[in-house]
Amino acid sequence: MLPMRDGVTASQVSLPAGPWTSVLDFLVERFPAIPEADWVERIDSGDVVDAAGRAVAAQQAYVPHCKLYYYRTVANEAPNAAQANVLFEDELLVVADKPHFLPVTPSGQYLQETLLIRLRRQLGHPDLAPLHRLDRETAGVVMFAKQPATRAAYQQLFAGRQIAKRYEAIAPSETQLRFPLTRTTNLVPADHFMQMREADAPAGSRPNTQTDIELMETRGAWARYGLRPATGKRHQLRVHMAALGLPILGDRIYPSLLQQGGDEPDNPLRLLAAGIAFRDPVSGVERSFASRLQLYFPAPH
Repeated sequence: MLPMRDGVTASQVSLPAGPWTSVLDFLVERFPAIPEADWVERIDSGDVVDAAGRAVAAQQAYVPHCKLYYYRTVANEAPNAAQANVLFEDELLVVADKPHFLPVTPSGQYLQETLLIRLRRQLGHPDLAPLHRLDRETAGVVMFAKQPATRAAYQQLFAGRQIAKRYEAIAPSETQLRFPLTRTTNLVPADHFMQMREADAPAGSRPNTQTDIELMETRGAWARYGLRPATGKRHQLRVHMAALGLPILGDRIYPSLLQQGGDEPDNPLRLLAAGIAFRDPVSGVERSFASRLQLYFPAPH
């Protein structure tokens, strides 16, 4: 296994039979979204290596049926001052408190400024892998597996709905609805790739989402709600709250997609993954973790 570099593990690409004469020719054609100049810079920096960890040269002869390994980079990645805290760590798990606006995993323009890469650097665990996801805008508890051998057992908890998840949200107060209530609907992708929507379930099938919602406290025009999703569809909580006429404060996607600008640190999405509980599939111990973060009501005018 190749060593981790600054929290990033090596990605691999297989070299099939083909017409390429050099390593650079193949990489440029295989990854058309990455300019040739970027590959030259990566190769010259030693960020592309063979299976033995030896740096390759741009004009090195192409040899099919081998593998290359490369370390992903993001040019001019914007710094992120948001700080995460480790809530728990043992030989099996790491549980962290993710702040708003920090992505969980690398994607697109985010690499070093992600929770996963930060924790790998901080803890020195190249095998660390998230067991579930939170939206970049959502704060709260995220759980990671430390050992590849036991990762699947924890992932099965989520797939089998054996995890009790608890969220909090701040949204408009509502006097017409009676709480607690349960929202059970069918969610499907909307026309815009950033959104989901409610739709009729296909004939003979059941709705694919369920959220239990309780009213925790009211402060004037705003209220704090407790949300307990029984399912884990993308944007489930945001869609359910908006459909009830209770869009979560700071939501720029629901009920309407607003113009996407820069982050607003003073107006984050008021959605918090407040807690998680389950029976550990490896040790058999009952585990429970709670976020130390808080959602704040807007200041009165």
